[in-house]
Amino acid sequence: MTDAKKDSFIKLYKKILVPSKTFLQKDFTSSGYSYNDVFELAAGLKKTLARHGTEKTLCLCTTNKAVTAACVLASLAGSCQLILPYSLSAHALAEMYDAVGFDFAIADQPEEMPMGVKVITPVTAAIENIKSELVRDPDKPFLRLFTGGSTGKPKVWSKTPRNLLAEAFYLQEKFALSDKDLFVATIPPYHIYGLLFSVLVPLVAHARVLPDIYTFPQEIISTINKHKASVLVSVPIHYRALKVDNLSAPSLKIAFSSSGVLNRSDGLYFLKKTGVGITEIYGSTETGGIAARCISEYTDSWKAFDVVSWKLVGRRLSVKSDFASSEMERDANGFCMTGDDAREDKDSRFVLLGRADGIVKVAGKRVDLLDVQNKIKTLPTVSDVVVIAMPTDKGRESLIAAVIACDLTETHVKKLLIDMLEPYAVPRRIKIVSSIARTATGKIDRRRIEQLFVDGKKPA
Repeated sequence: MTDAKKDSFIKLYKKILVPSKTFLQKDFTSSGYSYNDVFELAAGLKKTLARHGTEKTLCLCTTNKAVTAACVLASLAGSCQLILPYSLSAHALAEMYDAVGFDFAIADQPEEMPMGVKVITPVTAAIENIKSELVRDPDKPFLRLFTGGSTGKPKVWSKTPRNLLAEAFYLQEKFALSDKDLFVATIPPYHIYGLLFSVLVPLVAHARVLPDIYTFPQEIISTINKHKASVLVSVPIHYRALKVDNLSAPSLKIAFSSSGVLNRSDGLYFLKKTGVGITEIYGSTETGGIAARCISEYTDSWKAFDVVSWKLVGRRLSVKSDFASSEMERDANGFCMTGDDAREDKDSRFVLLGRADGIVKVAGKRVDLLDVQNKIKTLPTVSDVVVIAMPTDKGRESLIAAVIACDLTETHVKKLLIDMLEPYAVPRRIKIVSSIARTATGKIDRRRIEQLFVDGKKPA
């Protein structure tokens, strides 16, 4: 481990498993779980897994934030390695199991688990079962997150305690979040954004979280106002849905958005109705958080976090921070290349120019266009296919469209793809053609492809 005298993070990290009596008496969720309950669940999980011998792998398939926090604490205490899915569907879990395998699962829907996985139910035990002196090495991986599951080739990114908790501590301090705050989230805790902002940041801030995931606009508004929530954690598609006449949230002090670019008009409407400028967080599962901007700044540029260094390699944005996964390739100076192109702006800020690697986001989920294209090529009678991402003005980053040379109907294609892809990765717009014209070098005229959809009917 790093010398504690030279590493301020270590001091904070070692305190995580040494809760004070005052802290344990506080509520973690607004109803149901205290911090004492969370630590007792962590102790119970550690005791349960210890009976099965050497360190096991636990897949965390739950939206329960208290259980998620307990599993993180138990893992930090050395009980297990954690795996977080990109989706709780049987299809996604089977892909994950084939990719890395796992021994146990905590699951809201145990019937979706692959054969051979033992589903366990969290039980409590005395907190003394968690030995603070056995806290995990902060620079050794303890948790893996899956991304890009819609492609059929889910990527796995390992995270160390430093990767995740250094970011949580930083965000808590940067945005002045405290034990006075109450978080409400519209996204699940098994994605990196939800894990950080609805579990880990509240945990290190000793704050409270509302237990459920709220997605309908009136549900979000009424929940904020009923409980006087001060922190909203949401995504662009939900801010779009909140463009309603009765939007009011006087208790809110800050609102976060991530998993895609926030539509400017949606953000300005939220600002006008609530007086709160939405803070966008830019980053990825593999890089961790990179930068932020606030809609009230009226700018397209991003300001990197104080603890993140960045540079451009050509047009490609590269970053260096403690938040990045160890699987990311680094240059001689420790910089990791992101999948985004960017240009430098004034005041040490940067403007994003778009993806450089064929990955797009649909409703906050990653989709690899090339792999979607390859999946379509396996369908009967398909001789050629082109998959593209088209912009949309409805708060989402991309709409997937496909031009397919085949003898199938559009309906038949979609039915076949539902069994092969996550729902958000199935192209919404499909054009069936006899052949796809290419240049002598085999390239596609993207403008002609896009024009097929511009001239056609709108998607259902």
